[in-house]
Amino acid sequence: MGITTQIIGLIACLSFLVITHELGHFCFARIFHTRVDKFYMFFNPWFSIVKFKKINGKMKVKFFAKNQSMFEVLKDEEGNPILDARGKEQQVRIDTDKLPEDDWRRYEETTEWGIGWLPLGGYCDINGMVDETTKPGELPAEPHPWEFRCKPAWQRLFIILGGVLVNFLTALVLYVVILFTWGEDYIPVSEAEYGMHFSEVAQQAGFQNGDKILNIDGETPERTGDITGSVLIDGAQRVLVRRNKTASAETNDSLLKEGQVPCQTIGTEDVTVYLDSKFAQRLIGSEKSEQYFCQFEVPFIVDSILKDSPASKIGLKKNDRLVAFNNQCLTSFYDYQKEFTKHKGEKVAITYRREGVGDSTLFVQLTDEGKIGVFPKTPAVLYETKHIDYGLGESVPKGISRGFSTLGDYVKQFKLVFTKEGATQIGGFGTIGSIFPKTWDWQIFWNMTAFLAIILAFMNFLPIPALDGGYFLFILVEMITRRKPSDKFLGYANTIGFILLLLLLIYANGLDILRAFM
Repeated sequence: MGITTQIIGLIACLSFLVITHELGHFCFARIFHTRVDKFYMFFNPWFSIVKFKKINGKMKVKFFAKNQSMFEVLKDEEGNPILDARGKEQQVRIDTDKLPEDDWRRYEETTEWGIGWLPLGGYCDINGMVDETTKPGELPAEPHPWEFRCKPAWQRLFIILGGVLVNFLTALVLYVVILFTWGEDYIPVSEAEYGMHFSEVAQQAGFQNGDKILNIDGETPERTGDITGSVLIDGAQRVLVRRNKTASAETNDSLLKEGQVPCQTIGTEDVTVYLDSKFAQRLIGSEKSEQYFCQFEVPFIVDSILKDSPASKIGLKKNDRLVAFNNQCLTSFYDYQKEFTKHKGEKVAITYRREGVGDSTLFVQLTDEGKIGVFPKTPAVLYETKHIDYGLGESVPKGISRGFSTLGDYVKQFKLVFTKEGATQIGGFGTIGSIFPKTWDWQIFWNMTAFLAIILAFMNFLPIPALDGGYFLFILVEMITRRKPSDKFLGYANTIGFILLLLLLIYANGLDILRAFM
């Protein structure tokens, strides 16, 4: 059910974003009196699930109708296809006036709306627009006033940018609605009583689990997002932390032998950790489970115990805190996870502390999955969560600010894609789907939709042929040089761009498949 929910979330999100994007193109096209031949949610190769068209003032509907071409093959007197110099069949545009009254192709002045069967996006087919699907000779030699190519450059610019603009505006509106409806919930960094837990790459850079982050390049972080943004996006170089000073290894060993708590804190010290310019690249180039900078440290405190589990058999109880593993000082839940995984199916020694009783060391048989059958207390239980409600007057500027800051952060980190490490972390539909929760949550869904709307707007604005940014670039060059690129050139450029995008799509989804099997 979890994976199914993720798939539904992915399809619903992408469908919503594609529809709003194409509506941006559609609305500007109609504002400037440009015909839109088709508007489809999902793709419809060969046939459509359903399609609508207004004919003589009445809306007509067809279900599971085959696609009909606007071209027919030229034939000689004997009925054989006429071939061109390359041996391909020559086609000519159909004379719509000769078509039957019930043939929808007669009524080109109205838009055909439909739902396809391939849920990978959608499209808005603007009349007279040259793209990678335009065939030679498809457009009439003499442009009509309702065609895209016949419009002034500034109007074509708005039509092209309509999709990007609407996607970004959609993200802003969603952030405003999210803040107004749910407000904000987060754990302040100052509440990190047990400090932070750092990835292996961060530890190699000089951080230690349990460090409390005081400031980053002189700025005091309020949330974990501030920490990640400063270090990974803004390239911060100095991180001041407060570190616990613990007793020596010999002292801890003697404490364990006496059945007391090891790793006693004997004071604190402030330490500055310096990061180099390649830190972010090393982090994204690490194993997937380690591709984070830091998270709230969580001690292993038992919250509940499964019946007939290894933990229940040795008598663990709620609020017991694990403090050592196989006579080694170990306090973090995340470290216990790693050790349990390493010793699957083995009998190991754990030392736990029970309030009012003291410390005890027991042997426990780990399951074949490396579990002991307990649920630990989470950061939401251990730390006080801060909640902020926003009225409409507050949520509007806050939501707009969040949208622009999210776009800014994404643009800054986009440079990592062009590094060796970043290129290996590109993901396709599987990666996007994995960020959706396995249980439906409307707040998370709309948050992810707003974030992906910003990504879609930015990616579509890249100056690559076949993307909106490519069209924008060609129109901009035309406005500067006063020379319009030929339809043939645009067709070739968009075809090349489309092939590059297709190869990128195959590469990204191929990496997803490799990750799934590996």
